[in-house]
Amino acid sequence: MSINKLEALKKYFGYDSFRPQQSEIIDTVMANRDCMVLMPTGGGKSVCFQIPAVLREGLTVVISPLIALMKDQVEALRGNGITAAFLNSTISGAEQDQIMWQIKLGELKLLYIAPERLFAGNTFDLLREWNVQLFAIDESHCISSWGHDFRPEYRQLNLLKVRFPDVPIVALTATADRVTRRDILKQLNIEHAETFISSFDRPNLSLNVLPGRKRIEQIQRFLNKHDGQPGIIYCLSRKGTETVAASLQKAGFKVAYYHAGMTGDKRSQVQENFLRDDIQIIVATIAFGMGIDKSNVRWVIHYNLPSNVESFYQEIGRAGRDGASADTVLFYSYLDIITRQDMINNSDQSAEQKELLNAKLNRMKQYAEADICRRRILLSYFNEPVDHDCGNCDVCRNPRTRFNATVIAQKALSGIARTEQKVAMGMLIDILRGSRNQNVIRHGYERLPTFGVGHELRGDEWSEYLGQMLNSGVMDIAYDEAHSFKLNPVSWQVLKGERQIELVKFIPLAERKAKEEELVPKDKPKQEIIRDALFERLRQLRKQLADTLGVPPYVVFSDASLSEMAQKKPISEAQMKAVSGVGAEKFRRYGEAFINEILDFARENNAPGTRVVKGMTFVETFDLYKEGYSVREIADKRNLNPVTIISHLVKLKEDGHGIDLKSLIEPAAYRTIVDAAGEIQVGKNDPIKPLFELLNERFDYGQIRLALAIWEEERQN
Repeated sequence: MSINKLEALKKYFGYDSFRPQQSEIIDTVMANRDCMVLMPTGGGKSVCFQIPAVLREGLTVVISPLIALMKDQVEALRGNGITAAFLNSTISGAEQDQIMWQIKLGELKLLYIAPERLFAGNTFDLLREWNVQLFAIDESHCISSWGHDFRPEYRQLNLLKVRFPDVPIVALTATADRVTRRDILKQLNIEHAETFISSFDRPNLSLNVLPGRKRIEQIQRFLNKHDGQPGIIYCLSRKGTETVAASLQKAGFKVAYYHAGMTGDKRSQVQENFLRDDIQIIVATIAFGMGIDKSNVRWVIHYNLPSNVESFYQEIGRAGRDGASADTVLFYSYLDIITRQDMINNSDQSAEQKELLNAKLNRMKQYAEADICRRRILLSYFNEPVDHDCGNCDVCRNPRTRFNATVIAQKALSGIARTEQKVAMGMLIDILRGSRNQNVIRHGYERLPTFGVGHELRGDEWSEYLGQMLNSGVMDIAYDEAHSFKLNPVSWQVLKGERQIELVKFIPLAERKAKEEELVPKDKPKQEIIRDALFERLRQLRKQLADTLGVPPYVVFSDASLSEMAQKKPISEAQMKAVSGVGAEKFRRYGEAFINEILDFARENNAPGTRVVKGMTFVETFDLYKEGYSVREIADKRNLNPVTIISHLVKLKEDGHGIDLKSLIEPAAYRTIVDAAGEIQVGKNDPIKPLFELLNERFDYGQIRLALAIWEEERQN
């Protein structure tokens, strides 16, 4: 029986309605028309080609540069009941043959492939035999040299329309300005394609900019408020990632660094650990992020200023992809601008490209220095002006206080003039504050009339105010003269008293911290405490199931789904399927386990210490076990995964029911597994993928989990 797009959305993804423009895009694709989709990260781009893929006959080929991401994307689709596979350099020859056979039989709905793999060997020629019905080109901005992530291998994709003129193309990207969008359509030979531009607004993201001083201290304070929540810290340099990670590790956080200088195996391991929630924090260069599809990232911090708004928006978009609230923080100082400008001006780019890069950097600077709603600035950059403030950025929550700073500016400008415009920020601050250090004395600056005239301001205050003066055009900087400050016509107007200057009032970190603490409620309502405790229980269950199945936790359920479960406490199939993100296949695989966890939690809170058979699903498993059925037979009868049946039996045993776990596994298999577990010190509650790999995948996750449960019981007795 055929289903419509809305029924497919509910069945496979568990959602009751489409997000803005998704329905129209799907209709366009189903009508065999080309289109380009510009939708922010986390906005639901994938659904725009995945729904047509399940509704149409034939194969949808998804072209993506994100090799590291393909495995997780395919696992997520399979978890939703959609047949999918990927072809890239990480799979074996036997696996490739199996995929080719599935394609030949028409068993696959989606095939993910990298552009370089598509044009290697005879793969491109094989497309004619594959009954391809749709090409989806993800990260399509990579085809444009005007984009921020140009990849030459994407240029060959212009052959798709030449060879397959009747197969529709959907080009998808999260960030592309007007020039880049036109170039994408031109390069793909789909210049008459319909273009869909979704709102760039991500209202669930909180936008914050903090002063770029004592960054580690501020980060630690931030992390203490986000206990256990996964997030990403972006740094400009490889060394920076290692330094920041080491500082946070020393403070007791579960953190790892990630950059292009690491071996491929090491990067893959770090990424895997992050995806599976085995580490909380990744400190990374921009090399990290395009290769992940982790929906429960709850925050993103930029330790350094990004080079452009497109990159910044794409990177903060990796937070809150499940629709739940998430925080973003940008550290900013005047030195960040200098560093970025030096990188541009010293690069081997053409004069035209340098001009463009500097213009984009300037727009990033405007965002960082804003004293109006930051979301309005972001949206206006993407040609989406709004006429109201968001209420979810630091400027809206704490409006800036401006004051007349003409006297402060005159002191600074006088210091620049009397040093013959030869000093940079550090030296100027020393002069203004009256510091008698070796450098000041050597140049004789202690004899200047301006020496010490600004002693009433702290060094970080002067740094803040000088940065504001520089960025508002009160003075200039000579990058080719050791970043020395220079006077301009505005400077002289201020010095002569012909022009007044306003600056944003400096707030010391201690005062900022005190204000933040005032906003934190002292005591949570009881209902909220219970909800948070249940959410944590469900999160632990999700992690256990994910480790057992060897998938990232978000593949089981998103944070947003768990949060809704903790809020609504569903205890029936109908109630659970009403939770956003719980489709038919997800319920079949995991629904009853989560219902029983909720029932268990309710019993413990209402009648502590009671020990009962968990829910109807456990009763059914227990009854069949008592009748003498094997694990495989119980799984077949109940249409469940054998791993799920084993988890039922282990839980029943833990709850005091008469289950002979040893009878469920061969003695030789048990001994082999526990010997290997002892070798690498893996226990019942640890991730078992390392053990699965050490055993060369000879035993499935259910057998391993069963052996570890028996081993744990023996060690306790």
